[in-house]
Amino acid sequence: METLTSLGFSTYTQWSILATVFFFFLAIVAFIFKWGIRFRLVGITGFLIVLTVGLFGLGLGLFERTEIPGSVRFSRVYDNGGNQVVIVVKPSIREAELEPTLKQAANDYFSYGRTAGKDNKLTIRVRTLVHPEPGVSLPLYIGQVKRSLSVREDENMEIDIFADQLNELSKYQEIAKG
Repeated sequence: METLTSLGFSTYTQWSILATVFFFFLAIVAFIFKWGIRFRLVGITGFLIVLTVGLFGLGLGLFERTEIPGSVRFSRVYDNGGNQVVIVVKPSIREAELEPTLKQAANDYFSYGRTAGKDNKLTIRVRTLVHPEPGVSLPLYIGQVKRSLSVREDENMEIDIFADQLNELSKYQEIAKG
């Protein structure tokens, strides 16, 4: 698993600190010499303090996420904010990509703020849409993962891949190829 960095917020924080200190001293000089813009400089300094604190908070790693090798892009189509999530993948997904994608989704959608069901598990189901004939869409649920809502690094995730639905999907993939 690779961890993505926090988008350079530490660099922005350093520059923001320098700007804050500069405007702070400029505001002090403005009060000493009774410049007309002294109160505006106090406002600018206050804004920069708030901006610096925000950048520092973001630099602590709020955007850090683990990327699972082999996973494919997916979109969340349903989330009850508690213990159920449904994601959708492209119909061209292969069986080898399904398990890493489920692990990626389990990692991405974990949150201590989710409300637990009776089993204290988050269930993430993955589906894809196929079109058996023009104007008709058929959702195929091809797998799911259940993970703990109380443990961040859950080693006991239950990953289920629905073989019968994958076989159905492979039929549609063959038709789409030609």
